[in-house]
Amino acid sequence: MNLIPLHSNRLIELVDLWNKELKNVFPMRQELFNQNSFLDENICHKGSRLAINKEGNVIGFITVKYYQEQLEVGIPRSIGWIQSLLVDSNYRNNGVGTQLLHHAEAILKEKNIKHVILGRDPWHYFPGIPSYDSATCKWFEKRGYHSEGTEHDMICSYANSEIVQFPNKEDVTFSILHKSEKIELIAFLHRCFPGRWEYEARHYFRKGGTGREFVVLKKGNQIIGFCRINDEQSPLIAQNVYWSPLFAESLGGIGPLGVDASQRKNGYGLAIVQAAIAFLRKRGIQRIVIDWTGLVSFYNKLGYTIWKSYESYKKEL
Repeated sequence: MNLIPLHSNRLIELVDLWNKELKNVFPMRQELFNQNSFLDENICHKGSRLAINKEGNVIGFITVKYYQEQLEVGIPRSIGWIQSLLVDSNYRNNGVGTQLLHHAEAILKEKNIKHVILGRDPWHYFPGIPSYDSATCKWFEKRGYHSEGTEHDMICSYANSEIVQFPNKEDVTFSILHKSEKIELIAFLHRCFPGRWEYEARHYFRKGGTGREFVVLKKGNQIIGFCRINDEQSPLIAQNVYWSPLFAESLGGIGPLGVDASQRKNGYGLAIVQAAIAFLRKRGIQRIVIDWTGLVSFYNKLGYTIWKSYESYKKEL
């Protein structure tokens, strides 16, 4: 077994291996893997590796990241991410995964990375290890990773004829962002939610987003809240629709969302989610996912239940 650099000419092999092991729960597409791994500026090429057997076939891989973009949005540069680590089940328990992980950690340490997180990277696949995979959780624990809690994806299905009403709140309005409001939205996010949410919005517009993926909450013509919505027409494959191949019908996604801290405790958070659902239903979306959340009881109020769960892990280098 040898470790060689990650290269896009192996894309088909990587996706085939992923689907051999995970297709029934997390089906991978070439477009998604290319978007999230090969096209991300933050990929650590020196730390990411393919494991190949003596015939030259891919039997495992690891994709590693640390923040390298010039865009300053508050994402720490001392954090590294293991985006994915997968070994062919026919080659497990032979040290393949351990070699991949040790190589990645050594390179991240060389880059002055202080903390390594499993998933949660820019253009991530998972916010942690899928909870059903307790063996993988234990494997990482033995290698110094400690648990930091559980996150969930939640889901709700709607009958074709079911109508979701738009919320009725005095003094505020809910609307789809107009392309002329791009600068106002970015300024709002930079002021109220610097970090990943601002980062994702900026990349959305760079990829040609027109605004149809953002519901905005306004008071007096000023944006005081937002909610991202996604569907198959969105310019990027968003995290809440990653696993849409599991369904015959189109999948919609909701999140992230946030309300200006000075405007909270008025019921605006739940209301903007309701508005987001109503907009997706008007587009004919019958099944909607809310990804990467710990606010289970909050979304239960709108009929959403846990679909998938993930265990968060971190290690100090």
